Amino acid sequence: MALFPLQIIFFGTAGLACPSLASLARSPSFQIRAVVTQPDARGGRDLNIQPTPVKLEAKRWNLPVWQPMRAREKPFVDSLSTLHPDLIVVAAYGQILPTTILELPRFGCLNVHTSILPKYRGAAPIQWAILNNEAETGVTIMKMDAGLDTGPILTQSAIPILCSDNAQTLHDRLAALGAELLLETIPDYVAGKISPQLQPTEGSSYARKIAKEDGHLNWNQPARVLWNQVRAFTPWPGAFTFVEIRGKRRLLKIWQAEIFKHYVGQPSEIFLREDSELVIGCGEQGLSVLQLQLEGGKRMTPQEFLAGHRLQAGQKAG
Repeated sequence: MALFPLQIIFFGTAGLACPSLASLARSPSFQIRAVVTQPDARGGRDLNIQPTPVKLEAKRWNLPVWQPMRAREKPFVDSLSTLHPDLIVVAAYGQILPTTILELPRFGCLNVHTSILPKYRGAAPIQWAILNNEAETGVTIMKMDAGLDTGPILTQSAIPILCSDNAQTLHDRLAALGAELLLETIPDYVAGKISPQLQPTEGSSYARKIAKEDGHLNWNQPARVLWNQVRAFTPWPGAFTFVEIRGKRRLLKIWQAEIFKHYVGQPSEIFLREDSELVIGCGEQGLSVLQLQLEGGKRMTPQEFLAGHRLQAGQKAG
């Protein structure tokens, strides 16, 4: 029986999955029978109904899109089985797949996960790798089992985390790497040239989902910790603090910053330098703010911000 073109069902929702979907769609080695994604949801400033990024990508390739409320419901699983897939590929789908789906294809289900497993299993591996000051991260292609990112490993590829990276730029690099690694892995896997390897029992960690409150900066922490927070939480949920402006406590989002090594002030104390530099004291060193946004306003440089908003040297952020 000829192996190719493989009959594939693709599960994905977030933008991270789009390069993987596109790489499979453009290859003559694969025929995508269906794309399964989460239902459309409200989003944006006006909270209008928005299609998922994967749905939009699927439409570009004229692929059929299925959007079940719950992937584990029997009518959906029964419909899926009629497609007789050789392989299911999953990337940033957002629901745990039941055993009835995992066992459906003859070659099983493969997942594109953005960490070097077993480190950072879970929903937010990119953010937690930056938060924990990791030097590198990467992508794992694994064969899925019933656990949360616990399946055997097929292939892995690592990349450095750059000082210029935030969660968005690292996300984009990992999404591209995942698509490339997936395309390299599948042919060797289905040909029996790759043997799935059980994940190591040691070194596992869990990357829990990020909450909005995680972005609140604690100025008693060292500057490096806060710098990593700014990078990890850009663009969402955003790193933020509060400052008093014209007698009112206002939320100040920090989009970009760097460590100010020579700062010797108190934690949370604001230091203004020549009306163009804004430094906030940390438990160790300081954080120089490079781009910021007052609640309800637009992003600004410190110079632009200070031209329209008076802050006093020695004033506290919190």
